Amino acid sequence: MQPSPHRAPTLRGLLGALLMALSLIAVLATTAAPAGAADTTICEQYGTATIQDRYVVQNNRWGTSAEQCVTVTGTGFQVSQADGSVPTNGAPKSYPSVFNGCHYTVCSPGTALPARVDGISSAPSSVSYGFVDDAVYNASYDIWLDPTPRTDGVNRTEIMIWFDRVGPIQPIGSQVGTATVGGRSWEVWSGGNGSNDVLSFVAPAAVDSWSFDVMDFVRQAVSRGLAGSDWYLTSVQAGFEPWQNGAGLSVDAFSSAIVTGGEEPTDPGTPAACEVTYSTQVWPGGFTADVRVGNTGPAPVDDWRLAFTLPSGQQITHAWNASVTPATGAVTVRGPDHAPRIAAGGSQTFGFQGTYSGTFTEPAGFTLNGTACTTA
Repeated sequence: MQPSPHRAPTLRGLLGALLMALSLIAVLATTAAPAGAADTTICEQYGTATIQDRYVVQNNRWGTSAEQCVTVTGTGFQVSQADGSVPTNGAPKSYPSVFNGCHYTVCSPGTALPARVDGISSAPSSVSYGFVDDAVYNASYDIWLDPTPRTDGVNRTEIMIWFDRVGPIQPIGSQVGTATVGGRSWEVWSGGNGSNDVLSFVAPAAVDSWSFDVMDFVRQAVSRGLAGSDWYLTSVQAGFEPWQNGAGLSVDAFSSAIVTGGEEPTDPGTPAACEVTYSTQVWPGGFTADVRVGNTGPAPVDDWRLAFTLPSGQQITHAWNASVTPATGAVTVRGPDHAPRIAAGGSQTFGFQGTYSGTFTEPAGFTLNGTACTTA
């Protein structure tokens, strides 16, 4: 397997023949480690193994010639050997990880990726990390996006979620602000590595486990102009970028699912017919919106999420009876904890206050868990 594009700037200029050769190495190094099998240790530079018949663990030692090995378990992996070090003001030495999707010609078994962003209603994922004290590294969850459904090569945009960082390291680019995503606060960094854009969300304190919706971060990239709703989500990955040492780092558990508009209504977050009433009060520079979301379908909608795009110049300052993120651009509204379901024939209401510049207009359309709604 070839390294991720932001991790090996010195390899990006290689000729096509060399890239094909590295891909062949990855395929030849791939082994299977089904659930319940004995642990497998991978020391090949780009070696991979399959776990649970649905995810791929990759060694991906691209930035150093020093030895690195990962021990694959039934639910993740542990870095069992991590020799060498690289300067902390440059790129890391590797990215051992576990992934769902397609990455540099290797696809996980039965994956639903690549999938169009606007066709994904939710992408629930969870990860549990094991950290160490005697290394310089980040614990990074990577999300890859591209205008095409590619299964190889460099993707256009990478989203990095830094669950932890140890040592004098920082994301690509510069900090451009902060944001609340998935109910957590993050530093937001943005930049490029010469081949793709990188949008990073850095936790202010270590997060060793979390269950979240990948689409919350994808919509951040869309709202910031770093991706389009007609782009493709190609893979999601949980792993580590070590600069120094790293033995003992582990992904103890990983899960990833893709819920699309075509799935059965029995699944959480499935689509149903819907109708949205969007009522506003507007004054110079400000407005309020009261929104009713009606389920006109034959089945209840659990974990309901309403998605729409705020017109340019509008920003939400306060919301009630729902969680609304982000404050601008492509937003997602989540039902409150006490009302996560919209019964068949029922409805939920929420509202928010905001500011605007220029001429006030209303959103052009709404989707409930991935299905387009009519407006009343």
